Order: sequence, then C-alpha cells, then structure tokens
Amino acid sequence: NPVLIDLMAQGIVTGIAMNGACIVHDSELALAGKTSEDVGAVLGDGRFGAARETGEFVNRAIQQGAARGIGIGQALGEAMEAEELPHRDKSLLAAGVRYGVPVTVHVAMGADIVHIHPAADGAAIGQTSYADFERFCRAVAELEGGVYCNVGSAVLLPEVFLKALTAVRNLGYTVRRFTTANFDFIRHYRPLTNVVHRPTAEGGRGFHFTGHHELLLPLVALAVKERLHAAGWRRQGDG
Repeated sequence: NPVLIDLMAQGIVTGIAMNGACIVHDSELALAGKTSEDVGAVLGDGRFGAARETGEFVNRAIQQGAARGIGIGQALGEAMEAEELPHRDKSLLAAGVRYGVPVTVHVAMGADIVHIHPAADGAAIGQTSYADFERFCRAVAELEGGVYCNVGSAVLLPEVFLKALTAVRNLGYTVRRFTTANFDFIRHYRPLTNVVHRPTAEGGRGFHFTGHHELLLPLVALAVKERLHAAGWRRQGDG
C-alpha cells in the first residue's frame, strides 16, 4: 500500500479499482495495522471470516454509503477518516478520499467474509457496488492515452474492465490508444485476454509481467517516477 499511496499523492495514479477481498484487508490494515488469517486452522470449526470488527465496520460503512447514494470505495474511505481509524495512513481507501483519487470496489456477492456477517445487507452491497461500476466507467471513458494496470486479479477485475470498456465505446467515447499491463505470479488466461490483448487490439499496447508484487511494483513505481521527473513532470495544480 505505501507504494501505491505515494503514487496517488503525486497524482501519478489517478484511480484504483479493487475487488471485495481488497476492502477486507485494507480495512483491517486501517483498523489494526495488519491483516492476516490462518484459514486452514479455523475453517474446520466455522471461525474463518468471523472477526466481529471487520464485518461491523465494512457493512456499517456500506449501508451509510447506500443511504447517501455513493459507492463502496468512497463510503469506506470517508468512514475511515470520520472515525479516525488509527492506521488509516496505510489504507488505499482512505488515501483516495485524502487525495481526491476515485477508488471503486467491484463485489462478487458471497465471495467475501463480510457477506456472512450478520450486519450484511445484500441490497446495500449491490447498490453501492453498482454505483462504483458507473464511477469506474467514467474513469475508463478518459483512458485514451493513459495506462491501465491489472495487479493480481485473475478473473473479476479483468471482466469488469472489459465490460466497462465496451460500455463506454458503445456510448461513443474514443478509447483506442492506451497501454495495459498485467502483473501476477503466473500467467492466467483471463487477464492476458481481457487486459493485455483484446482491449489494445486497435492501436494500444499490452504487457505482462510475471513476478512477486512486493518486488515488481516498487521497481515499476520508481522507474515511472524517475522518468516523469526527468521529463519535468509536475502534478496538476503544482506551481
């Protein structure tokens, strides 16, 4: 998270999309400063995903967001700031609010531990996740000349990206010449097809990088910052 938050603060990363698992880990980082669970040790007796604090915080924020007509990403980020969670400086969701960077959340219902919490509200989850899909589409509509990176999502986010891309093209937006990159430990069919190859077939460029995120992403971030700063790049609004 610190690497991405630094890029958000500098205006290099202008949007983040995440799945439902990411909000669980991001919220736990903001709440406790760490996130971990030994699934094998607790699955047998039904304790997997049963942490009270995570489910209560996430579902409460989602329901508040639904009442306000906003998406999950904004709702969670604003809740972290409003409740002054002790480690929110480590959170991508809170950073999105702090730096004005849209963070969208794309949920597969039933796939995340917060969905089995007593406070879960399927209608609120669906409403706020769909609001984030619309927000994501607005970002994709402005992707011409930009870069889209898929980091570690093997199925869900590649599918969401492809649907958003076809939606904005259908509405008449020109999104042809852009760069995509997929980062993962191994090569998967879906990201290679839906991120690297198909979207860039009409003028863009797609790349795949195989390796550990904790090694690759800091190196890529450093290279991008060096290249931009050497070219005299400044964040919009800076003097």
